[in-house]
Amino acid sequence: MKAAASRIGTIVSGLLLAGCATTVTGAPVPAAAPVAAPAADTATAGEARIAAILSRMSLEHKIAQLIQPQINSFTAADMERYRFGSYLNGGNGGPYGDEFAPADRWLRLADEMFDASTRPLPGGEPVIPTMWGTDAVHGHTNVVQATIFPHNVALGAANDADLVRRIGAATAAEIAATGIDWNFSPTIAVARDLRWGRAYESYSEDPAIVGPLGAALVEGLQGPARPDGKIAPGHVIATAKHFFGDGGTTRGVDQGDVEGDLDALKRVHAAPYKAAIAAGVDAIMASFNSINGTKMHGSRALLTDYLRGELGFDGLVVGDWNGHAQIPGCRNDDCPQALLAGLDIYMVPDDWKALYANLLRQVKDGTIPMARLDEAVARVLRAKLRAGLLDAGAKRPSQRAFGGRMDLLGSSEHRAIAREAVAKSQVILKNDGVLPLKLGARVLVAGAAADSVGQAAGGWTLTWQGGRDLERSRFPGATSVWQGIEQAVAQGGGSAALAPDGRFTQRPDVAIVVFGELPYAEFAGDQKDMVLRDEEGLALLRTFRAQGIRTVAVFLSGRPMWMNREINAADAFVASWLPGSEGAGVADVLTGKQAATGRLPFRWPSRCEGSPLTSADVAFPLGYRRDASDTTRLASLPEACSALLAADSTALFGAGRLAPNVRALAFGRSLPAERAIALTQLRGAAPAAGVTVRGIDRSAQEDAREIAFEPGSALLLEGVAPKPTAYRILYSIGQRPTEPVRLIYGNRAAGLRSLDVTRALSVAEGKDWREMIVTPACAPGLSGAIGFESTAKLTLRIATVEAVDLPATAECVL
Repeated sequence: MKAAASRIGTIVSGLLLAGCATTVTGAPVPAAAPVAAPAADTATAGEARIAAILSRMSLEHKIAQLIQPQINSFTAADMERYRFGSYLNGGNGGPYGDEFAPADRWLRLADEMFDASTRPLPGGEPVIPTMWGTDAVHGHTNVVQATIFPHNVALGAANDADLVRRIGAATAAEIAATGIDWNFSPTIAVARDLRWGRAYESYSEDPAIVGPLGAALVEGLQGPARPDGKIAPGHVIATAKHFFGDGGTTRGVDQGDVEGDLDALKRVHAAPYKAAIAAGVDAIMASFNSINGTKMHGSRALLTDYLRGELGFDGLVVGDWNGHAQIPGCRNDDCPQALLAGLDIYMVPDDWKALYANLLRQVKDGTIPMARLDEAVARVLRAKLRAGLLDAGAKRPSQRAFGGRMDLLGSSEHRAIAREAVAKSQVILKNDGVLPLKLGARVLVAGAAADSVGQAAGGWTLTWQGGRDLERSRFPGATSVWQGIEQAVAQGGGSAALAPDGRFTQRPDVAIVVFGELPYAEFAGDQKDMVLRDEEGLALLRTFRAQGIRTVAVFLSGRPMWMNREINAADAFVASWLPGSEGAGVADVLTGKQAATGRLPFRWPSRCEGSPLTSADVAFPLGYRRDASDTTRLASLPEACSALLAADSTALFGAGRLAPNVRALAFGRSLPAERAIALTQLRGAAPAAGVTVRGIDRSAQEDAREIAFEPGSALLLEGVAPKPTAYRILYSIGQRPTEPVRLIYGNRAAGLRSLDVTRALSVAEGKDWREMIVTPACAPGLSGAIGFESTAKLTLRIATVEAVDLPATAECVL
């Protein structure tokens, strides 16, 4: 990283000072005379100012600088009392409990928290503005109307650093418009196993591609270097993540262990951080994973000795979502080990109050040396100094140069950049002469994904996991792949029709089949193999081939997958990755308006089993591309796959995610079962049915659900095999039911059956997670859907629901 001297410049004014206000925990802070801002334009002056602030901070407020809660777990009053150094919105968090809140409400909350953090303190203690962090990993995509850029895997295919730099600047402007200071991006993982559920967050398996692109995004987000070392208006703090090895875990298991010679691992997985540090990145996020068995959040050898000593990073290190709790001996609310290892900020979404109290006790009893606390706080202050938050008269977010510029969200200029990125990322793997589409052609566009912006955008889009079924109204101004094709074909004098199921009345000249992975994020996307088990696209391609209709396969995915059958069945095959909101960029390549310049950022597998790729496993090598003019015939690929013979997962709900064929339905009270309300990914509220579901952490981020039932309400998981042998439900309950609770099962149309489970839930009160096994022994005619119905108010937590194969005589366990 640039030395501190190159990043800290003129400090033109004094500290933000205050008079009397809210009482804080601990002894009162003695009054002190104001500290004048140094006149010299030097790093020494900046460091002197940080030291002066530190000398006048109470112990309580120093600790608060290291606490980062999520917006759904604290209030502005909490901010005023504790003075958190920063806060975040989780992937499913939005202002005032509304994850789809309009942009102006994000800005309103930013103002409220800024105001609360800067109210006067007793004794002249300096007030320190808070800062808000967000995961804007492919645009400011937590916010409705924002530009949705392609995910990193697509940008790796484009491999255009200037383009990525412009995407960073556009993203920063949209973030700043909503009053947010800090972006948890770029992800500079080097993904080496495509089974990993975060592979789409990686630019490439090649660190030589990842490093320059990650550095370019840092430069775009933070803006060009300025003489005073400050981040320019309209730019934000960037975060390189996740340090390091997140893309190298054994078998691609998210948050798993990375094994091997440490120096060899550094050459691959730490290499991109050298480029990010040279680009001036202000923050680095510690990774969930372990290196040879040691959790990164607890590794002093890597977070301090290597990152700060050898790599020379002088910014702040922030933890990931409760990542500190994965250190042996730690919990969400108690982990001095992380701070001692080199973490500066704890990302502690919900357990912040207990963590705060424990850190306060541990500093007082000497478990945490004061010198280490001051070092961490100084790093937080240094980041705020560079961001201009410590300037005298620092403005509320809405009063800053870009604050409230909602015209920037989804602006035509930003959408044009996104469309350019989509077009440059398209990779043609096969073309038997059907591309580019002929002028005047009659085109049929098929596949459920064709008109779904949600599926084209992937995870981390409006919600953490994203979703194909997100309402189209959530994407104002966006263009689906179908809409882009329709417009482009019409401009070429042809016609296009949308038929998701592939049916037509007028025979087309060519059929474009749009299909791919359903959206996911993090561990929810982990796979045991490289098979796409949704065979909708394959069936459509084979149907059209049988009809003698030429086809183009447009594959939407966050990674290369085993596509041998689909590639064989199609006349042309295009890897379109996760293009986001500008589907016209796909059409630009299909119609020949834009040349196909994208290259594979990963090797494309020829085997489905998912073992790490060797040369014998590769269908298309790293860097492969084919121009639309190249119609060289592709040899048929082998279609045998042992993984296809394995049974599909029996989980209805697990790892925080519903199975692809399962719906969560809420009904009851005045809402009959036949009019049940669907809850996407078993989350959200159905007021008419009296059911509210929120994500909670059991073993990982939001991998379980807390379900609140109003009297007479019900929740059902529907879409499962008609006659399962048994169901296994992992649940917990904090307070026993006051009135009957029934497990319901069967078929809504034919009438649901029920089993009273009130006693079982009463016995389970306060006893951690328990297992319920439901078989025909206690639930005669067990089949179809399964769920719960409560007569009175009830809160129930669910971690997994799965169909299990048990002997016909198996008893129930309630």
